[in-house]
Amino acid sequence: MADHKESKMEELAHKIHSKISSPSSSSDSDEDKRSHARAVALKAKVYRLFGREKPLHQVLGAGKPADILLWRNKKLSGGVLGGVTSLWFLFEMLDYHLITLICHLMILALSVLFLWSNASNFINNSPPTIPEVVIPEKCLLKAASCFTFEINRTLDIVRTIATGKDLKTFLGAIAGLWFLSILGSCFHFLTMVYIVFILLYTVPVFYEKYEDKVDAFSEKMIIELKKQFAVLEKKVLSSINKEKKKD
Repeated sequence: MADHKESKMEELAHKIHSKISSPSSSSDSDEDKRSHARAVALKAKVYRLFGREKPLHQVLGAGKPADILLWRNKKLSGGVLGGVTSLWFLFEMLDYHLITLICHLMILALSVLFLWSNASNFINNSPPTIPEVVIPEKCLLKAASCFTFEINRTLDIVRTIATGKDLKTFLGAIAGLWFLSILGSCFHFLTMVYIVFILLYTVPVFYEKYEDKVDAFSEKMIIELKKQFAVLEKKVLSSINKEKKKD
């Protein structure tokens, strides 16, 4: 009988303890949910360059090209960099020509395959297996469609600039073309292509490493540029209006 009373008392004490502790646990879970929601909202408010919302790896396609540009596979990225650098050195430093290089590589490859195929009959060895390469028609049509879309978009931008409807795009195009003309007078075309390749190979990986610092700095810089552009736009429009009034 005494044991039965003790078990009843223990059960009652357990129920009282659970009722007391349950509000605190639920309040803790509510507090965790609120803190998580605040963290998500704060993360959403963080400025990202070019207004992106996805990680840089996904923006670059999340495939092998993204892995190469972000040096996920260091051996493959280093091999691509070494190959492109070798080609640039051949063409730019040694004054080798592209058509000459392609012809020499084709001569070497065809000669090796031809001699190997004929020599295999004399040495009782299997001839080289040369795969049949066929480019699917869908790939060519897709590439042509993407190329046509980009050309049409470029022509549309040129038309918008030429009609004088967008001052911002006009000033950006003039500044970009002026910058390219300066680079063209300083470097050869192949060297410019190689510089662009090096930038694509280094800027994304450094940006991913120092993403928060770069985004904070770029936000301040863009705000300042917008202020300066607004002042410049007012001056240009006021001068245009004065010229119209004179006429």
